[in-house]
Amino acid sequence: MQLNIVLVEPEIPQNTGNIARTCAAVGAVLHLVEPLGFSVSDKYLKRAGLDYWDKVDIRYYKNFESLKSQYPDFPFYYVSTKGSIVYSDVSYPDECFFVFGKETKGLPESLLIENYNLCIRIPMRPTIRSLNLSNSVAIVTYEFLRQKNFCNLQLKGHIPTKSD
Repeated sequence: MQLNIVLVEPEIPQNTGNIARTCAAVGAVLHLVEPLGFSVSDKYLKRAGLDYWDKVDIRYYKNFESLKSQYPDFPFYYVSTKGSIVYSDVSYPDECFFVFGKETKGLPESLLIENYNLCIRIPMRPTIRSLNLSNSVAIVTYEFLRQKNFCNLQLKGHIPTKSD
């Protein structure tokens, strides 16, 4: 099982840092498609990711086509407010890619049209433009993991007692 999160031209370092932290927590690969709206050494990016950078598999691409060409046999799901399918109505394969667009514009319209049957959405009130990017990634990520019975993740916590 391998979850892949793709950010196409992310603009806000704090969002990418939060997403990297989520990827570290669940073992997902983070794919970043340039151009990035920040430097990967940005202090806000590092602060949002805290000390998890060495626990994240991050891969960089010059453009989306180069990413797709490296994984021609894997399904890609495009997350957009324009998607026709609710994200929780899809039964995801064990290895897939979730593609998210930049914060200000989302994914390119041409990409959505070409992949209409693979465009998923998170339901929300019609008067709201969109959710925060890092929140959207977390929602879709945990639905994928729920479907896989949270494979390889710790399911039970432990509250410390005085005897610990």
